[in-house]
Amino acid sequence: MKLDTIIDRALSRRTFLAGAGSVAATTLVIGCGDDGAKMPPTSTGVTDADILNFALNLEYLEAEFYLHAATGSGLASADAGSNPGTVTGGTKVAGLAPAQQNILNEIAYDEQEHVRFLRSALGSAAVARPAIDLTNSFNALASAAKIASTFNPFDNYDDFLLGAFIFEDVGVTAYNGAAPLISTAGIKAGYLSAAAGIMAVEAYHAAYVRTTITANATTKGSSNYPQFGYANLVSALRASVGGGAETMLTVPTGTTTPATTVTPTSVVAADNNALAYSRTTDQVLHIVYGTGGGSGVKSGAFFPNGLNGAIAVTQS
Repeated sequence: MKLDTIIDRALSRRTFLAGAGSVAATTLVIGCGDDGAKMPPTSTGVTDADILNFALNLEYLEAEFYLHAATGSGLASADAGSNPGTVTGGTKVAGLAPAQQNILNEIAYDEQEHVRFLRSALGSAAVARPAIDLTNSFNALASAAKIASTFNPFDNYDDFLLGAFIFEDVGVTAYNGAAPLISTAGIKAGYLSAAAGIMAVEAYHAAYVRTTITANATTKGSSNYPQFGYANLVSALRASVGGGAETMLTVPTGTTTPATTVTPTSVVAADNNALAYSRTTDQVLHIVYGTGGGSGVKSGAFFPNGLNGAIAVTQS
């Protein structure tokens, strides 16, 4: 089974806003069609379809977040599957400068296309969008992280960046952790290559968010840019809730002489070997459900009714 992707970007990123949610900008033809449910099991007992559907759930969440931020509305019904869950909350980010609007358009476009790509790859095996909460979930997270009792990432661009920081690092670690679960047949079919391509784009998004937050704190001073400290509180909360390694943000310290050695930077979420961190599917579930651990958790936080598919309940 050969994975064959034909991309026709009839709608450019820069003009995405005009047709968001209503124009089929990209055609993705994947060679599995209705065979998605017949994908072979991996060594862990889950199938490649299960893994791709786990990723699809996360892409639904990111797509809804960014599409609402950029346009005020979410995925088109054709991209949400049969009998999809309801999306609660989410508005267009207020007060955007033209350059900021373009950035939101671009990231929203990417996440929309990730949904379309995975749905096409899975064919009839693709799960529908689960119920997604973009209001209470952020309030609960802000309270748990000791940021505030309420938090709305759609209030302004700086708060949007903090909301994006919550998602992007998790997305990168989720893809990195799930990649080894793909079967040999799935690798030959091209699923590992496709997952790597999506992970790379998520890493670009994460790098933009982390760099922008750090740059703003560097320019304004971290004490005058609260989103910088809030990001580190979120990072600490993710580590405590879902495990996995985290890299805190720091403001670079200026020196009067050029540096004589190269050193790792906290802008990049990587270990001392400059390798991206990874998380298991179980750790990711604990983060998106907002639980502190334990088996049998089926829902919570961003997914009030749980994820759709076989990988949806915590195991430890």
